[in-house]
Amino acid sequence: MQVTAVVTGLVAIGLILLAVLGDLDTAGQAASVVGAVVSLAALLVSVIALFRSGGSRSGSAAGGLQVQADRRGIAVGGNITGSALGANSKVTGPPTSPVISAPVPRNGDDVRARRDGIAAGGDVTDSALGEGSER
Repeated sequence: MQVTAVVTGLVAIGLILLAVLGDLDTAGQAASVVGAVVSLAALLVSVIALFRSGGSRSGSAAGGLQVQADRRGIAVGGNITGSALGANSKVTGPPTSPVISAPVPRNGDDVRARRDGIAAGGDVTDSALGEGSER
């Protein structure tokens, strides 16, 4: 990122010097060429990023993460804290204080709960999971 800033600064200084020391027509043509090259480089970076992140996938904005649950399944894309998940599950006792932890690194894996299953994309703490469970 620092290299990009240095190169951009040098190009800007070069164009300013060309406009001051040279003629305006040459500076305008040079600026047009530099703008076209920078635009093509940005397009190339965008296309590479699109294919690396699997741009054809639909899902949430969190890096294309898909969260799916089959019939009677429960799927959560992030962390679960102090919850009751499942038929007839309940939370008893005082509420759980939120756990402050580092965000879960997303490597593009999807979260999917099969039929009657429970799946989480992050940490599960102090929760009741499954039919008729209590916390």
